[in-house]
Amino acid sequence: MIHLKNIYKKFDEQWVLNDINLTLDKGKCNLIIGESGSGKTVLMKSIVGLVKVDEGEIWYDERDFNRMGKHEKQALRKEMGMLFQGAALFDSLTIEENVMFPLNMFTRETYNQKLKRVNFCLDRVGLKNVNKQLPAELSGGMRKRAAIARAIALSPKYLFCDEPNSGLDPRTAIRIDNLIHDITLEFDMTTIVNSHDMNSVLEIGDKVIYIYEGCKCWEGNREEVLHSDNKALNNFVFATKMAQKIKKADPT
Repeated sequence: MIHLKNIYKKFDEQWVLNDINLTLDKGKCNLIIGESGSGKTVLMKSIVGLVKVDEGEIWYDERDFNRMGKHEKQALRKEMGMLFQGAALFDSLTIEENVMFPLNMFTRETYNQKLKRVNFCLDRVGLKNVNKQLPAELSGGMRKRAAIARAIALSPKYLFCDEPNSGLDPRTAIRIDNLIHDITLEFDMTTIVNSHDMNSVLEIGDKVIYIYEGCKCWEGNREEVLHSDNKALNNFVFATKMAQKIKKADPT
């Protein structure tokens, strides 16, 4: 679980995050949604420590992130998995080397121990016999799955996903969504997903937080998001003509 208390952040006198209070639940996919420029990316970067907040507290279970020393923060980062937008695999490394990279960085295991973990992670995301291939030799969906394998290599407690479906066709996007949801439940992780994709919200949104102009504007789940009376949220959710038709056809 991650708990945020009264988070504020500004750039050049412009408040980007304004009094954010929320709890990100363990064993669930916590989706942070909002328009471009709403503050959701700054919020995720603040949680992982890439951006320092001006005010507020960030708690990882019972640990106060803002009061941690350098070594404590380094230890905590070993408990984090990151799935970057676009996968961000190293082009010059094989898939095996990409997935092994965090193990090389943070463990002293033998090569055979690390290879066993790499193979387990690749098998878990449905990728076999790709160890020696380069990222450019894989499809976009396969690269995302390889990136997920790398993200879970260290058996993280916390998984951060930044626009995991960016650039994918709808069917592949659903497969990635379901994979993220399944491994969240399987490994009992606290998963945080930044997204503007309503398909993801409806597929895996155990908890949904809507950020609007730097504020937490709404919180609920995937069942509730379609039936809210929050005007700003509705403008976001039903922005497309297809979504508007679905709303009109819904008898509830």
